[in-house]
This record gives sequence, structure tokens and C-alpha cells, in this order.
Amino acid sequence: MQINDEKVIEALKTVFDPEIPVDVYELGLIYKCEVTPENDVIIQMTLTTPNCPVADEMPKKVKDAVLAVEGVNKVAVDLIWDPPWDMSRMSDVARLELDMM
Repeated sequence: MQINDEKVIEALKTVFDPEIPVDVYELGLIYKCEVTPENDVIIQMTLTTPNCPVADEMPKKVKDAVLAVEGVNKVAVDLIWDPPWDMSRMSDVARLELDMM
């Protein structure tokens, strides 16, 4: 059974930034999400700031959420800082949630 991107995105939407009441996907913290033919998932993500107090735990939360998707074999999460995150990466859903529209 091949895993589709939608299932992985659903899982990513269950992980919330503890300081902002919006999930990491809608915040635009996920830069890359690739599902391989072997059902491994490769994720590149960032945080709102390099000094984020959850820098150590957030990638693990993302990995655990995606590993919970039925059929996923392995998950690799790389925390990257280039390009730096800014508010323009947020979805309309996030902007609405944060009353920024």
C-alpha cells in the first residue's frame, strides 16, 4: 500500500507550535514532505526562530506523528534554517486562526 501525501499532511496538522495555537503545517514550518516508493517519509522543517525553546522536541513530535500513519516505514526529519521562516509562509487558515486577515 502506497502512502499518499494527504495522510502525511493530516498527521502534520496534529502537531502544534506550543506558543502559537496553529499547527506546524499551516504555519508554514514544513518546507519539504516527500513520500518515497518504499513508504519512507522525508521532511525538512524549520521553526519560527532558531532560539525556539522547543527546537529539540518539535522535530521528534513531527516524526512521531508521521510514524503513526498506517503504512509508513521510516521518517527522517531535518531541521533547517535556510531559508528563514517568516509570516509570509503561513496559510490563510493560520492567518485566520491568528486573526491576521
